[in-house]
Amino acid sequence: MCPMHCNDASSTLRLNKAIAASGLCSRRKADDLIAQGRVTVNGRSVMEMGLRIDPQSDLVSVDGDPITSLNPARSDHLYLLMHKPVQVVCTARDPQSRTTVLDLLPTSMRRRRPVPVGRLDYFSQGLLLLTTHGELVYRLTHPKWHVPKVYKVLVRGLVTEAKLQRMQQGMQLAEGEHLAPVEVTSTKAGPNTAWLSMGLIQGINRQIRRMCRDLDLTIVKLIRIREGPIDLGDLPSGKTRELSVSEVQSLFAAVEIDPGHLDTSRMKQDLP
Repeated sequence: MCPMHCNDASSTLRLNKAIAASGLCSRRKADDLIAQGRVTVNGRSVMEMGLRIDPQSDLVSVDGDPITSLNPARSDHLYLLMHKPVQVVCTARDPQSRTTVLDLLPTSMRRRRPVPVGRLDYFSQGLLLLTTHGELVYRLTHPKWHVPKVYKVLVRGLVTEAKLQRMQQGMQLAEGEHLAPVEVTSTKAGPNTAWLSMGLIQGINRQIRRMCRDLDLTIVKLIRIREGPIDLGDLPSGKTRELSVSEVQSLFAAVEIDPGHLDTSRMKQDLP
């Protein structure tokens, strides 16, 4: 078997896209794995992201472990919604031996190696999507699609109209990053606390925490309650459920993925 299939481009895929489509990781992470020399095709080490392979015949391995399914049209992907608790990390493994989001999954789900879609930091909680669908991970985390996320943030300190306007107009962080405007409203919670409802379209690292820091507001609780068309709802902290057919279809629509290969027979059906 040869990974160079120049005569039939219709049956081949770029290596990085094929790895992502298998559900192993996002396309950006696949690029990193290839660049690090950790990927082999038919036993030969490769470092070309653009190499084309035949998912039906070529054997692709990462760190010596074969990827058993490279077909991007596979219909048995896993789509999960988790209510991530605080003090849990959004990685598959943690060098500090802290609890990871995969540790919270039932064994049957964990064995299928779903990938967290983006991150919630250690002390944040709320909605986290996980899936084996690599292309969906890639698109939901890519700035091209601007999938909005909504957060409820309990803060301590004086929330003035001027501070709200700074966020609404697009503020500059102390480190220099210029932020897109944030949809934000405030509701008084106590003598010196308030709930902020914040809608973001960017993926700046620890954006909300850094914004509140620069506005002299102390975060007491940070909860993500919505990502694109998906709501956290009343899912208890630490629990996970499969997305329904209509929820997955709405995610596909949000990031322009063709739903034609979605096999709904194995998925959680919508309630009548």
